[in-house]
Amino acid sequence: MDLGIADRVALVTASSAGLGRGVAQALAAEGARVALTSRSRERIEVAATEVGGRGYVHDTADVGEIGRLVAAVESDLGPIDIVITNTGGPPTNPDALAFRDEEWQEAYRDLVVAPLGLVRAVLPGMRERHWGRVLNLSSSVVREPAPNLVLSTAHRSALLATFKTLARQVAADGVTVNTLLPGRIETQRMREVYGSDEAIEAFALGHIPAGRLGTVEEFAAAAAFLCSDRASYITGVALLVDGGLTHHI
Repeated sequence: MDLGIADRVALVTASSAGLGRGVAQALAAEGARVALTSRSRERIEVAATEVGGRGYVHDTADVGEIGRLVAAVESDLGPIDIVITNTGGPPTNPDALAFRDEEWQEAYRDLVVAPLGLVRAVLPGMRERHWGRVLNLSSSVVREPAPNLVLSTAHRSALLATFKTLARQVAADGVTVNTLLPGRIETQRMREVYGSDEAIEAFALGHIPAGRLGTVEEFAAAAAFLCSDRASYITGVALLVDGGLTHHI
């Protein structure tokens, strides 16, 4: 299926590894001109070379640098048509009250303020050109909270609600605003959360109907479709990619 995004300019943040890199790879495979970001110059140069995109050094938590990043990408590649807001995960703890106020504030900045700042920077151009795709890489915990991920649950839920509102406001301008909710996908983040491959396997066999973790490629395929020309009538959606893990309707 031709997704109709060849030569579209896509910006994928936090994309030197994991889900971000997988999405960048999938978009590049469709012919998009992809900008990838990471805090590490070395890591992003390697990722950009392997993906076939262009790398930029950027810390997603540095809200003040968003304008510089967008200006650099548009100077090098052209107006941004697709933006993927991706961030790392905040600290984990099974005690929901264990986090300091500073940790709550940092998570809010990372998971709400920074993604919205990026969207704010690129959305006017998308609306003027009557074509744009905004996609946030979130988590299935916004549907079913996990005991040790309260920071992620609280703040990702806030952004999801904001994206739902925003989607309605820009739909008539040809811009879609959607969210992907990964369940348990095989990334380094899963090892950090569960502690070992054995614990991951036990969880998958005991709780995920598919009986395994999802792959980055499976997740990225869903992202690429939501960024496509063919998905022009899909907006305000939060799509689970979780192998049947969540129970909600």
